[in-house]
Amino acid sequence: MSVSASPRDRPAVVTPARSVLSGVLLGVGIAAFVDETVFHQLLHWHHFYDKSTPAAGLVSDGLFHAAGWFCAVGSLFLFADLRRRDALRLRHWWGGLLVGAGGFQLYDGTVQHKLLRLHQIRYHVDIAPYDWTWNVLALAMIVIGGLLLVRARRAGR
Repeated sequence: MSVSASPRDRPAVVTPARSVLSGVLLGVGIAAFVDETVFHQLLHWHHFYDKSTPAAGLVSDGLFHAAGWFCAVGSLFLFADLRRRDALRLRHWWGGLLVGAGGFQLYDGTVQHKLLRLHQIRYHVDIAPYDWTWNVLALAMIVIGGLLLVRARRAGR
């Protein structure tokens, strides 16, 4: 009679995709946390949704904060599982983290700020320097993360 091995006993199939996903999720979670904490709570520059009452803005901030938290927690579960299976690829993970943080920031700065106009970075000031800084930093994170992913892929061959 044959007894099948438990998943822990089977050799791990090492693919970098789960490391990248874990990094991306944590990057999104960190970027959301920094945005929420610094710009929404400490500086009071805006809420996630500014087209209604301040109470609606606070509720939208809470939902936004929860979504970022779920991304971060999900990432850490993936990270722990990858470590347990000895399948974590740190170069891929760091690349994913930067792409996730930069991707979140670029999405926020272009789609939420400009296309949907849910909120702006600041109000009652010239926002062009803020928009440029926000989006250039986002692009820099994406480019650096992408370069890390390319280097990690080449090193894995």
